[in-house]
Amino acid sequence: MHRGIYILANDKVIDQTIALINSIRFYDSDTPIVMIPYNNDYQKIKELFAQFSHVTIFENLDLIDHFSEQVTQICGKDLLDRPNLLRKLLCWFGPLEEFLYIDTDIVVFDKIINNLSYLKEYDFICYDYQHTGGISQVFNPAIQENNVFSENELKDVFNSGFWISKQGIFSEETIWDVFRECVRHPEYFYLLNSDQTILNYLIIKYVSRRFNIVRRPNQAPGNWAGSSHFQTQGNILIDPKLNQLLQFIHWAGIRIQPGCPYWEIWEYYRDLNPALPAAAIPAPVQKSKWQQMLDNLKNQLRQLKPKS
Repeated sequence: MHRGIYILANDKVIDQTIALINSIRFYDSDTPIVMIPYNNDYQKIKELFAQFSHVTIFENLDLIDHFSEQVTQICGKDLLDRPNLLRKLLCWFGPLEEFLYIDTDIVVFDKIINNLSYLKEYDFICYDYQHTGGISQVFNPAIQENNVFSENELKDVFNSGFWISKQGIFSEETIWDVFRECVRHPEYFYLLNSDQTILNYLIIKYVSRRFNIVRRPNQAPGNWAGSSHFQTQGNILIDPKLNQLLQFIHWAGIRIQPGCPYWEIWEYYRDLNPALPAAAIPAPVQKSKWQQMLDNLKNQLRQLKPKS
């Protein structure tokens, strides 16, 4: 396969995966979609793939096992938060020569594969405004204090949920070098987002031909579901600040459930395929004031906890 889309999923995120694939197929009937298993719990979702065209499982399961074993061997079992998220790095060693990686808490509003046209000029492309928040949730302050990257380089930080690249831009050994650097200097890395921090370090250090689509001449709309200003236009969203349609919406850090931002949009795409049962996601239970106060206290304590 020359080009296509990778996702990372298992049965736990089956509804999100269905919504994402439904949205992709609504605008694009034939681009290959390859699922990298998050773990071995993916039999239910694998059976559902029969309802979609050109959706397959990453075939080289031995490579996945090798990758996971290497990560554990280099980093140990406790350093990284949710190390299986790092399986998305296998995109560079899978069947697709050019590819788009998409997290499952996204739905798209366009033939999203067309963004691969940027690969004519660049080796890595992202599409978000993560950099406007500085290095928060990407690196720890120690990476600035020790001048590991320049201030200009750190302006290229990005969200790890949507990105584009191609085979051959670095070797597997380069990836292991990044993990070894993480072990030597854990104070640089924001390990609560281990996939995001490792991926950013890898790209900023080794890939000079990189580009963020929001920096195109005519700008580009945001795509985070935590942004409240998007307006619904049919079954898509528009950014009124730029008068542009969103290409996708990303519920990063937001639980997708009734009452969440843009729930109706997500629900529409989740239930778009009549061959599949509708989603049955319960509305959240309203917490008591006491429970809300306790949750706020826990969050404050987490923020005070020193990061290592």
